[in-house]
Amino acid sequence: MLATKRTHSAHAFTLLEVMIVIVIIGVLAAITIPSFGGLVNEANKAAFVSDGKSITSAASLYRSREGVFPADASSGDIPVGFESYIDQNMWVNGTPVGGVWDFERDSYGYTSAFGVHFNGTGDTRDDAFMLEVDAIFDGGDLTTGGFREIEDDLRYYFVVAQ
Repeated sequence: MLATKRTHSAHAFTLLEVMIVIVIIGVLAAITIPSFGGLVNEANKAAFVSDGKSITSAASLYRSREGVFPADASSGDIPVGFESYIDQNMWVNGTPVGGVWDFERDSYGYTSAFGVHFNGTGDTRDDAFMLEVDAIFDGGDLTTGGFREIEDDLRYYFVVAQ
């Protein structure tokens, strides 16, 4: 009689092995996902400052060509005649930090200023968040410099001319 030797080869994972892998993936996700959230906020702040610099340059170019700064406009609306100086989609889609773009001329004590008005559109940011934006732009003080809080109704503006 010949003896037959049986060998078992593993063709599948056991339930325990699958559960261990799922737990490991869950732990890794729990560690990394919060750091991505912080990166998104930082990217949005940087994009907002970059857009602000672009709009400031466009407003200055508008003034040099037209002799005046862009007109005052309602929150979210592009000032009349300013459409060809900026990316209209950027303006219409709102700011990277939430809220809508707003342009002011001869308002709030400024000759020309624009910024974000948190009017319920998108995320609403507080002073602490906007102080971090200001630190990127010009020093972290919302009462001085080129980026300021205007009034107490959630308006934060880049000052083009005083």
